[in-house]
Amino acid sequence: MGCWKIKYMKNAIALSIICLALITTAMGQEKFTTKTGEITFEASVPSFEEVKAVNSNVSAVLDATTGNFAALALMKGFRFKVALMEEHFNENYIESSKYPKATFKGTIQNFKLSEVSGKREYIIKGTFNLHGVDKNYEVPAVISIKEEMLMLTAKFVLKPEEFNIKIPSIVSNKIAEDVNVSVVFSLQKQ
Repeated sequence: MGCWKIKYMKNAIALSIICLALITTAMGQEKFTTKTGEITFEASVPSFEEVKAVNSNVSAVLDATTGNFAALALMKGFRFKVALMEEHFNENYIESSKYPKATFKGTIQNFKLSEVSGKREYIIKGTFNLHGVDKNYEVPAVISIKEEMLMLTAKFVLKPEEFNIKIPSIVSNKIAEDVNVSVVFSLQKQ
């Protein structure tokens, strides 16, 4: 019976140490999140109808201890001024029933939360998954902190052909080859 008590005590101590390590790790992580991030894209061509959409329900999370950043946008969340354009976007180009979401996972280079004051420029290296295709990108971003809120903004260009998005020749002259994308994330500390 004495051996059983010793084994039990060793297991209890080991379990306590593991729990303490997990709690310490979880407490050390500073996470910032949002479910109301905004992505705007524009692929307009002069002299033709505006090709622009906004999605204001984008989820994002930043682990401030590692600089890891991830965002997820549902493709059917993009809103256009013209309903028919939105329908064509979802059915013919992005095929949102087959590819319902776009994601970005990456790391903010040289990010240290303690060094962010005012606005500071960073590069986020990561992978976009759009239309079933993964593509590595380096995205310039500006980050600022105010109270418990972290603001992340970025502007970059995507090319539909890089993600196997086919633009029919009948409308190809009405849609820009370069799609200008801008993002705004107001991330709250968790």
